[in-house]
Amino acid sequence: MSQFTWTDRSVRQALGLSADLADPSFEYASVSTDSRSVGEGTLFVALVGECFDGHDFVVDALAKGAVGAVVSRPVETNPNAPLYPVDDTLVALGSLATFRRNALDIPVVAITGSSGKTTTKDLTRAALGMTQTVHATPCNHNNRIGMPLTLLSTPTEVDVVLVEMGSNEPGEISTLSAIARPDIAVVTTVGESHLDRLGSLAGVLDEKLDLFRSMTEGGRCVVGDEPPALVDAARAICSDLRIAGWSQRADPDLRPEQFELDVFGAPRFRWRGHPVTLALPGRHSVVNALISLAISELVGVSPRDAVRGLASAEVSPLRCEIRQIGNVRVVADCYNANPQSLRAALAVLIDQPGNSRTVAVLGTMLELGHEAARLHEETLEYALGLNIDLVVATGGFAEAAEALKVDEPEVLRSQDWRKAYPALRDWLDGDEVLLLKASRGIALEDMLPLLDSDFGSKGTSTVVGKA
Repeated sequence: MSQFTWTDRSVRQALGLSADLADPSFEYASVSTDSRSVGEGTLFVALVGECFDGHDFVVDALAKGAVGAVVSRPVETNPNAPLYPVDDTLVALGSLATFRRNALDIPVVAITGSSGKTTTKDLTRAALGMTQTVHATPCNHNNRIGMPLTLLSTPTEVDVVLVEMGSNEPGEISTLSAIARPDIAVVTTVGESHLDRLGSLAGVLDEKLDLFRSMTEGGRCVVGDEPPALVDAARAICSDLRIAGWSQRADPDLRPEQFELDVFGAPRFRWRGHPVTLALPGRHSVVNALISLAISELVGVSPRDAVRGLASAEVSPLRCEIRQIGNVRVVADCYNANPQSLRAALAVLIDQPGNSRTVAVLGTMLELGHEAARLHEETLEYALGLNIDLVVATGGFAEAAEALKVDEPEVLRSQDWRKAYPALRDWLDGDEVLLLKASRGIALEDMLPLLDSDFGSKGTSTVVGKA
């Protein structure tokens, strides 16, 4: 990839400002929106949020080594520092990222989906990483700030750019995909998530499919095989589509062969004659892995190298992590929750080997809008049909249990999981398998140190697997 350097002229061109006024003495080593991380030669973009205004930190950023700043209102600062006036600094950040993307001559892969996008991104990075230098979205920085910053921080010596895209309102994927213009576009799955703004499953599907509508010419698509509506809609848009999964809808060469689970419930299968080993529990992890293998093949990585890469994958925390706390095995899946991902997590729980009693601690699934009550009730009924030994229904699930008039002894109900914990602790013998599942805002992972204190040996817990 050719060397790229931000100059006063290129910044002006990216922002639609007059390049006739460009000063060749100004160059930028990086672009930042955080004055705390500004270094020498930075271009600072003064974003405005609900609780902050980057314009208040322009002077501080320049004092720390920033050369210039993108602003949407006047600021008092060094008269020699270049300021780039724009109407909206968030839009300007996207414009800078678009300019940077247009200078890339390497594949750009974009991944979205209602569930599994961060894990699939992590798996893909590993599958590509045996033979390719990959620049990828850190953690889950997948919004209108994080995704552009990923593109803007692309190093010169890199073979593939891998970006993750999230959305909680109509038009967000369209905006992000217009910036990234992916060569390979991926939708892992579509489910009932962010319904407070996206309205319905059909709204979620249409939002995710916007990723396919902004691809480069000749772009290629990859999807998971669930739900069927995703496959059908993707076929109508994409002329070059790969489908991964378990069903007959999936391409024959993107289905698992000789599937089995190890002692931790992690999948083992074969793909293109190679054994695939995942340190990730659950059948849904197989689909994420197959999607990552499809991407690696499209990029040009051999099946042998891609499978080797998957075996060493390190994925983001709190996504179906298997923790051993004394003799209690905990499935910590506390980063995201919607009906689809909760069903997948429950499958991980009941697939855990051995004869231990099972416990599902369920916390509120957020951002479901006017469908929240119905979806909590339907999902609780699903959980109660799985013969789990104890369901701890908290928050929205406690309300669902009340609405459904659930009065079984195997259901512990409390609005706040913290108030439910003493009763749960007294119920446990110390050798159960326990699922923690809730949206990130519920902070259900805060139960882990309590379990560690009550059931751990020497006050420590061990991560033995994660998805």
